[in-house]
Amino acid sequence: MPKSLLALFVLALLPLGGCMQTTLSPSTDASMTARDRQLLAHTPYAQANVPEQYLRHIVDYPRKEQPGTILVDTDARYLYYVLPDGKAIRYGVAVGEEAMAFSGVARVGRLAEWPDWVPTAEIQARLGPYPARVAGGPANPLGARGIYLYVGNKDTLYRIHGTNQPEYIGQAISSGCIRMRNEDVIDLFDRVKLNATVVVLPPGQNARVEAGPSWHG
Repeated sequence: MPKSLLALFVLALLPLGGCMQTTLSPSTDASMTARDRQLLAHTPYAQANVPEQYLRHIVDYPRKEQPGTILVDTDARYLYYVLPDGKAIRYGVAVGEEAMAFSGVARVGRLAEWPDWVPTAEIQARLGPYPARVAGGPANPLGARGIYLYVGNKDTLYRIHGTNQPEYIGQAISSGCIRMRNEDVIDLFDRVKLNATVVVLPPGQNARVEAGPSWHG
């Protein structure tokens, strides 16, 4: 083969190598129930244009957490679901402001689809008044899924959940919980197991997962 043709052949192969960056589909049809599709087709909020880095990716994951673990990098606004073989699914999230955010190690103590929201007394005092219970649905602040964080047998009152304000993904906002796009929390919900470990890093403790090339899984 002439050298010029060989060079062109090599250049043509470069996009297929490890530098190719592919974003997972914004919604996972296989994960959505008929109810999910119905409710998400008629959301009372505008669909936000979430920055590309906060969409769902599969990335290299050099840390030592076991597959099935959830890790939240508060500073970077990323949630990682750890996969085998040094990979993880990275999702963009909104986190709580520093004074209100949970950090530490917890476990998944409960999983709920389209959960009702029961505002705490603190939320009622700070943001209310709200009804004592808000039924699940697309207007509910907990969104499509709730992943409840427990320490031992005690509910921490912190959640990983969907949102009816997707425009805040990638930001730190007043609520202390960890918010995800509804499409993403549905995807995570179908992967995570009850009693799985959840590590939430405090502000200033970066996960040191570099934002390098990512691959479609």
